[in-house]
Amino acid sequence: MAAAQGRLSDGADGMDDTKEGDRNGGGTPPLPFRAAVDALRTARLRPQIEIEPAPAPKRLAPFAYALEATVVDGDQDLADGRLVLLYEPDGHDAWRGAFRLVTLVRAELEPEMAADPLLPDVCWSWLTGALQARSLSYGEASGTVTRASSHYFGGLAERPAASQIEIRASWTPREGLGGVPDTASHLASWCDLLAQVAGLPPAGPGDASVVTLPQRRDPQAR
Repeated sequence: MAAAQGRLSDGADGMDDTKEGDRNGGGTPPLPFRAAVDALRTARLRPQIEIEPAPAPKRLAPFAYALEATVVDGDQDLADGRLVLLYEPDGHDAWRGAFRLVTLVRAELEPEMAADPLLPDVCWSWLTGALQARSLSYGEASGTVTRASSHYFGGLAERPAASQIEIRASWTPREGLGGVPDTASHLASWCDLLAQVAGLPPAGPGDASVVTLPQRRDPQAR
């Protein structure tokens, strides 16, 4: 797998550039949402993952909070992603709950890896497997796995062909005490997914849940 290029900057899945808060502006977020966000802000993650707050969408739910992350190994960016926490105080019929997590994860692949017909199924299993490995309860999972290839011509003909994998997904985290889901553990599972897509080894000697891609070849420096 080659290094991921650039940072997330598109408006995918309604993830446009707005601030955390409600649709009408100026409202105080409800306690369950504030507690869920606080857990995201204080979660401890593996050191290879650099994470920071990002603009949150305003049209998907009354309240939203977003994070962006990059998997870094030395001076290489291996993968990047965005995780958005949505909150609908009155509940959402399609979500079957008040909270929803939405994600976009992507990384570049070696062409032969991208050609593997089983790759989309494997990538989706990484998401569900990461949640199950931490014994997290969730529902209504849905998403897409997309492979894209770029070939260069003319003045760009010297560039090698590039392939990218992209995972877009959403799921409903089950709520615990006070109607608040364990967002810190869901964030840790999401980081496990990022690490798998990036090709990192397991976080610890006892962590057999991480099945990595083959080692990268000729990684690009950021």
